[in-house]
Amino acid sequence: MNFVADRINRIKPSMTVGINIKAKAMKEEGKDVIVLAAGEPDFNTPKNIRDAANKAMEEGKTKYVPGKGTPELQKVIQKKFKEDNNIDYSLDEIICGVGGKHIIYNAMMATINTGDEVIITSPYWVSYPDIVLLAEGKPVIVECPESQNFKIRPEQLEKHITSKTKWLMLNSPSNPTGAVYSKEELEDLAKVLINHPHVLIMSDDIYEKIIYDGLEFHTLASIEPSLKNRCLTLNGVSKSYCMTGWRLGYCGASKEIIAAMNKIQSQSTTSTSSITMAAAVEAISGPQDFIIDHNNKFLIRRDLVVNKLNQIEGITCSKPAGAFYVYPNCEGILGKETPNGKKISSDEDFMTFLLEDQGVAGVHGSAFGLSPYFRLSYATSDDILIDACNRIQLACSKLK
Repeated sequence: MNFVADRINRIKPSMTVGINIKAKAMKEEGKDVIVLAAGEPDFNTPKNIRDAANKAMEEGKTKYVPGKGTPELQKVIQKKFKEDNNIDYSLDEIICGVGGKHIIYNAMMATINTGDEVIITSPYWVSYPDIVLLAEGKPVIVECPESQNFKIRPEQLEKHITSKTKWLMLNSPSNPTGAVYSKEELEDLAKVLINHPHVLIMSDDIYEKIIYDGLEFHTLASIEPSLKNRCLTLNGVSKSYCMTGWRLGYCGASKEIIAAMNKIQSQSTTSTSSITMAAAVEAISGPQDFIIDHNNKFLIRRDLVVNKLNQIEGITCSKPAGAFYVYPNCEGILGKETPNGKKISSDEDFMTFLLEDQGVAGVHGSAFGLSPYFRLSYATSDDILIDACNRIQLACSKLK
């Protein structure tokens, strides 16, 4: 007898989580493994944020809290949206969840009817399509090749919108490519979206503050205010504030969508922890200078990894504009054979070979919907990154 719901058969486990778990298990077995598969900064949560959490515990702020967020947290999020993004959200247009993924899940469950289509640009964050499938929607994957900097063009968007389209998902800066949409690019997309009032837009801005080379961050609801009521502007504290384990994401959206998301949350998680909320208040409203310091370190690491990878025969690596990943092309590796005679036929084969031969754990491009690529996180020390790139070079030199 099968006790598992049919919907579970539509989805697969998170590939990035799975690879990270496998690599860490290998390390615990005593194997020499460098894990570049995880999407989290290596910096500790800043002290002022940790202090705020400790203070909240000492003051007894350990009780149930509103699922949408404490009044204090909602107000600092409201202020953040206004000051950073020039978006005016009322408090009943804001909700907090147990991480950014939870926000996406609640939004899809709250809005998608069976068969509704969701446009997802490829390469995409691995969980987008599976969350849509869980909500009984249909992912519509639009391939955005490296030749267009991994970004969707207006004519592609227009082509893929149908009467069944419910959402467009945009992620800038992007995971896995680090691509950043300019103001002009968002304006061009907005012109298309204005003509299709039935389409909602999820703007995943989780890497908003991790951006390089003097570029400015822009989000769709601020670029085109007439779209604000159709935009869900997603953010969180995990990446910029080094709080991946604290689990707090938040968003602004229409009152109708927020109320529906809150109804779902009231029957599932209720809320993230009260202590996390107290820490998030300090993160969002407190000193921000450490972000500049972190970004300067990320920039050095980015350039180091891009330079070293481009020296490896068979690999080319473009320079990401944001986030903390590289997404190198490994087409020149395909067709080669490992020392034991196994043919490298895909980016997944290549990542398996790197892990088994040299103990370097990355994520294959097919997990993100675009091959032949692979993703490495450079959110770790220079020494580890140099070691990893040297190992990749050694592994590639063994291929014939």
